[in-house]
Amino acid sequence: QVRLVESGGGLVQAGGSLRLSCAASEGTFSTYNIGWFRQAPGKEREFVAADSWFQNNRNEYYADSVKGRFTFSRDNAKATVYLQMNTLKPEDTAIYYCAARTRGYFGTEGNYDYWGQGTQVTVSS
Repeated sequence: QVRLVESGGGLVQAGGSLRLSCAASEGTFSTYNIGWFRQAPGKEREFVAADSWFQNNRNEYYADSVKGRFTFSRDNAKATVYLQMNTLKPEDTAIYYCAARTRGYFGTEGNYDYWGQGTQVTVSS
């Protein structure tokens, strides 16, 4: 069982930045691939960013809507993953969730076994 706790959300003006954190309780955190998803009011939850191991290399993946503005990083020693969000737009307003998986395609929600409770990000225009 992995417990994930997100933090760092808040209210920011358009063009501003926030850094979300996702802290894990599990000591084997480094074996999990982590994804960030978000859900805006009235919309389905969507993929934002993730990392994934392939042939002994860790790669990062981003939704087109955030590519170039958001940066995924992780600190295995702290069992924490970060999402640096720059040049925020009002359409980035959503609840952001981190999730952990050990298998499958990074963009599919059903492949994630553990989810955090979410953190609200609100971007004002």
